[in-house]
Amino acid sequence: MKVLFIAGREPAYVRNDNILKGLKKNEVEVVECVSSAPSYFLRYPIVLVKFLFKRDYDVVFVGFLGQPLVPLIKRLTNKPIIFDAYLSVYDTMVFDRKHIRPGTVIANLFFNLDKRSCELADVVLLDTNAHIDYFCKEFGLDRDKFIRVFVGADEDVFYPRKAPKREGFLVFYYGSFLPLQGIEYIVEAAKLLESHPDIKFKIIGKGILSSKIKAKAKKLNVKNVEFVDWVPYEKLPEEIAKADVCLAGHFSNSDKAQRVIPTKAFQMIAMEKPVIMGNNPAAKELFENRKNALMVEMANSKALANAILELKNNDFLREEIGEGGYKIFKEKCTTKRIGREIKNIIENPLEEKR
Repeated sequence: MKVLFIAGREPAYVRNDNILKGLKKNEVEVVECVSSAPSYFLRYPIVLVKFLFKRDYDVVFVGFLGQPLVPLIKRLTNKPIIFDAYLSVYDTMVFDRKHIRPGTVIANLFFNLDKRSCELADVVLLDTNAHIDYFCKEFGLDRDKFIRVFVGADEDVFYPRKAPKREGFLVFYYGSFLPLQGIEYIVEAAKLLESHPDIKFKIIGKGILSSKIKAKAKKLNVKNVEFVDWVPYEKLPEEIAKADVCLAGHFSNSDKAQRVIPTKAFQMIAMEKPVIMGNNPAAKELFENRKNALMVEMANSKALANAILELKNNDFLREEIGEGGYKIFKEKCTTKRIGREIKNIIENPLEEKR
């Protein structure tokens, strides 16, 4: 079996990278039509030109961000198409990031791209069942063609390691400062915990809300938070290893935050770290409160502060959650496990087509 992999995002993007590595670990022969060009306007033409010259493959796997690619590929091949939708471009641009107003021509274009690409694919993958429910309801799609595949993490990069010795209790978070992440609640929780001088926060990342979040921290006169703009991907495990507790969830109460499990959550449990998650339907598909995560009410900085304090004061619970998270990671979230799931998915439509 030979799989042609094509995607709008670069192959190093975490979702694409995990799937590519997982397929290869399961001895699937992969023909890559990918590009690491710096913009979509460059990548899409490059990968399509590569696709035109490929003939020997059994199935097309369209990775993230493939919504514009699926309709074109459907015209160019009669092979089965597996589409990893991963997220709704319409929801992300219109409601999550609010770059585009609802009802505009561009908003309608994104809506139709999401809908049509899923209709044309033989199988559509999404990261949670909550996300599948949204797609089916929002775009009027048949649920039978959707399959959940967790994002997971690369076990060759993220694995348990000893942290350097230091004083104090470190709470760690990283993200791209997007509205759904709710970083403002982390800053507010830090302020609530300032009476505990040994508790320190480290927040890594930057994005569209960077200035707003840092201005809030300055206004609150928060003194126990260190902001770091960014670190390279390969350095993230070192930062996670230093933490006593990791904030692995989205903490806003946005609709999208209810439907997804952040990539960071998989990476943190892969390193056997105790994690705090927002209590939402998506997280409950993998996590069980007080067994492999401590789950808190979303958009509630006091609840988050209380959870951090409880884990600080309860060594047994902290250790139990870390071990529980690592166990569920090994069972369901490694790239090898994800690759095996996708290999099985790919083989089924192939048999049906034949």
